Amino acid sequence: VQLQASGGGLVQAGGSLRLFCAASGRTFSSYAMGWFRQAPGKEREFVATIQRGGTTYYADSVKGRFTISRDNDKSMVYLQLDSLKPEDTGVYYCVRSRLNTPAYMPRQYDSWGQGTQVTVSS
Repeated sequence: VQLQASGGGLVQAGGSLRLFCAASGRTFSSYAMGWFRQAPGKEREFVATIQRGGTTYYADSVKGRFTISRDNDKSMVYLQLDSLKPEDTGVYYCVRSRLNTPAYMPRQYDSWGQGTQVTVSS
């Protein structure tokens, strides 16, 4: 499978962005999908995941501000980023997991996209 992320950009604090992830393959609905991010000099961190059935989980740092969703017919995953803060700056990666339980560790995801840059200015 290939994951193609897009939608990143430069935005002021308090602003919004919408990230997109297009997945190839015909079994998209069989997998959990998610987003990780990596800031300069830091490790990759979990942002959000959406299970096959649509249940969502978020990192505490983004809960209430970010929304993950999916469209199985289009093989797309979305991440709506609202009330952005400078600490949200980083490269955002779209990921796929075969697990049927919430996954928060990078090793639990078997496919990674190339990443899209989000920069939030203060």
